Amino acid sequence: MTSLERYMNSQEYGVHWPEILLNKAISAGAQAVEIYQSSSLEKPIIFEGNRLKQAETTQAEGVALRLWRDGRPGLAVGYGPIEPHVLVEKALAISVLNEPETPRLATGGQKDFGSVGAPMSVETLAEKGREAIDLIRDRFPEAICEASLSCDVEQVRLLTSTGLDYRSKDTTLNGSISAEVVDGEDLLSVGDGDTNRGSLDMVRVADSIIKRLSWAQKTVKPLSGQVPVIFTAGAANILWETLMAALNGKRVLEGTSPWAERWGNRVISEAITLYQDPAVGPYSCPFDDEGLLTQQMTFVEKGVLKRWFSDLAVGQASKDRKGFGLGSSGNGVRPGLGSYPTPGLINLLVGPGDLSFEQLIAQHSEAIVVDQVMGEGGDITGDISINLELGYRVSHGKIVGRVKDTMVSGNAYVALENAIALGNDLEWSGSTCTPSIAVNGLSVTG
Repeated sequence: MTSLERYMNSQEYGVHWPEILLNKAISAGAQAVEIYQSSSLEKPIIFEGNRLKQAETTQAEGVALRLWRDGRPGLAVGYGPIEPHVLVEKALAISVLNEPETPRLATGGQKDFGSVGAPMSVETLAEKGREAIDLIRDRFPEAICEASLSCDVEQVRLLTSTGLDYRSKDTTLNGSISAEVVDGEDLLSVGDGDTNRGSLDMVRVADSIIKRLSWAQKTVKPLSGQVPVIFTAGAANILWETLMAALNGKRVLEGTSPWAERWGNRVISEAITLYQDPAVGPYSCPFDDEGLLTQQMTFVEKGVLKRWFSDLAVGQASKDRKGFGLGSSGNGVRPGLGSYPTPGLINLLVGPGDLSFEQLIAQHSEAIVVDQVMGEGGDITGDISINLELGYRVSHGKIVGRVKDTMVSGNAYVALENAIALGNDLEWSGSTCTPSIAVNGLSVTG
């Protein structure tokens, strides 16, 4: 091992490496510098064929250097031990290829936002996985279960030449199970999961899978035409993804959002309120990837459009436009270390209704329930066309069985304008906390 390698592996180097990198960039002529450092530790537990297959630990470290020299931005990324001058030279080489722009860096002091979440041992994760699989197989002995449970620890540090130095650490627990039941040529697959900080409720996950396997025991003829469609909490995100795109400040400035000129107007049903609260749930976050403090915001209140979300670039370009506020909303998000920040939500919360899922079902003499879909939902246009991987038919206020070879199509904006009711069964689906929802305006083909 060379003297450089020994130094790079030393504790002193690990603690001060971001400062060393920043100083190297400034010495090389950069007028503005930003360093985003991320490290993760994952402890996954994998079950296959109802049995524990593996338990291992994976660790990754990476850093993104963004700088401006002569106003030209450059971005370079490194993983693991890497010499500072190598990253600086890469970023400077890239900056020569870009057009000049005004550097966009947040200002602030030094703050460690501490740690959120609590770790869980691999032994406990394995025990929770076994317990959930046993519950499912007690009810459905023929089920073949796969499961993945993990404890993920991520640390982030953001350092800039403007004096900002923010740090945070979060521990997130993830657990998911899928159960397959084969009957001749018919394959039924049901999945569910839980993401949390501090605890995992895998019993709830198992109970959910058991209930849905029970609903799907009988195959019935699907409905056709424009009928009420009920999205479970796990499937409702198909609709909200379209609205996230419409609320993106970048799309508003570009004029590609259909809501770009509708600020202050009712855009969807009065039953719907959409907001962000970065202090709650497993997707909480004290600051965004540009060093702006995140904030609670209401985007749509009782169907009325209130504001957009933006990063520094969009915020600076839209200070005088209605619905933006002043500057960034603290929603600068990096899709990956090698990407520039872009507007993105920390989380999205959908205000719940008053009805349980069972009460939502009971309102309908005939309806289709969307539970799991194949493929993705709609884009900014709102047009959706989804095949049901798992769906049910409602008759006389009850689920009477599973429907197969069924498609739901239409437009998400139209459906959410014609929302019938929302449930009170809030669940996290990715970074969206949503209840079930019943809508009109979609077509069913089966």
